[in-house]
Amino acid sequence: MARILAYTSPARGHLYPLVPILDELRERGHDIVLRTLASEVGPMRERGFESAPIDPAIENLKHDDYLARGAVGSLKRSVHVFKKRAPLDAKDLTRAIDGVEPSAVLADINTWGAMASAEAWGGPWATWCPYPLPLRSRSAPPFGPGLAPARGLMGHLRDALLRPLIFGSLERIMVPRMNELRQQNGLPRIEGADDMFSAPPLLLYMTAEPFEYPRSDWAPNVRLVGPCAWDPPAAPPEWLNDVDEPLVLVTTSSEFQDDGRLAECALEALAGEDIHVVVTAPSIAPTKFDPPPNARVLSFLPHGPILDRAVCAITHGGMGATQKALARGVPVCAVAFGRDQLEVARRVEIAGAGTRLLAKKLRPDRLRAAVHEAIGCREGAGRIALAYRDAGGPQAAADGIENLLAPDFRSSAAL
Repeated sequence: MARILAYTSPARGHLYPLVPILDELRERGHDIVLRTLASEVGPMRERGFESAPIDPAIENLKHDDYLARGAVGSLKRSVHVFKKRAPLDAKDLTRAIDGVEPSAVLADINTWGAMASAEAWGGPWATWCPYPLPLRSRSAPPFGPGLAPARGLMGHLRDALLRPLIFGSLERIMVPRMNELRQQNGLPRIEGADDMFSAPPLLLYMTAEPFEYPRSDWAPNVRLVGPCAWDPPAAPPEWLNDVDEPLVLVTTSSEFQDDGRLAECALEALAGEDIHVVVTAPSIAPTKFDPPPNARVLSFLPHGPILDRAVCAITHGGMGATQKALARGVPVCAVAFGRDQLEVARRVEIAGAGTRLLAKKLRPDRLRAAVHEAIGCREGAGRIALAYRDAGGPQAAADGIENLLAPDFRSSAAL
């Protein structure tokens, strides 16, 4: 059996979708070694993974994209953080590889330096992506502002003109630094993000069509496996048995994004409704809020028991929370603040699985109307849930990783 080293960025939204895959690999007899954010080392050890923290200097480089104006500005700030982290996570993964001597390496798609180190190592390696994948495609609009897919000649002309302006500006930030790291590791230069994301022999993309825009030009290393949703184990709250009204779950980002006004607006918008509102705000103190009688606010709560009874989920547009709801057939009202969230919110709308609302247009009356419209999208959400199940989930992801370890793969990769 193999010894598999998994290396994550300091984000629970990237660790948690990986956990069921690591569980599956461990059940198949593989040894799992994990490097992740310090606060999750203990819980991951309890799951049976040999775990240790990533370099604390990486965690100290915090996202500040909530200070930006506009979607592209937010993405640029995020890219700058990943660029600053890259030399640190490159060295950190190299140290881990030297100490662990793994059979295969899994490197988070947001650890750009670690991806270069894994490639330079030369053994079987893969990455995973739990957010909309920013690959160029004839079938998808330029990544970033959440544009609808092109229709007709004018739509494709729009994409051709905007692609270099939007994503090209991000590549001008990331590519020079990545090529420095790649040169230090004896790797060939890249021209853009497509080159970087095509380098892994396997890229596990944690979604499925038709939530993701169907494409005829997927890169051969991309495998869509569905969301692989996971929550830390916790008993359902006792108060849930006393709630008779339909439930609406409201989520905010697990990494601080200054999105507390989504929770405040939802509490006000639904205060007079025959609905019980449950807000989870992991990066915001619950004492900041004054919930009405039909609502409660908590720092953490396992979403599963709530979603099993929910009629709608109001999310901040995060891919994890949004797909977790859709995987249970729960329609979503996605309120996008930045990062990849405009892309996620647009996919919710295009898939007919809910509604989208931009944060800059957030008002109680607009949110209330969007929630009621989303509640009527149960059929679309159910269609996405079936697609996720058909994608194979953790079992399909583990199959892909084991294929990397197959003798025929290793011999062909050496040619």
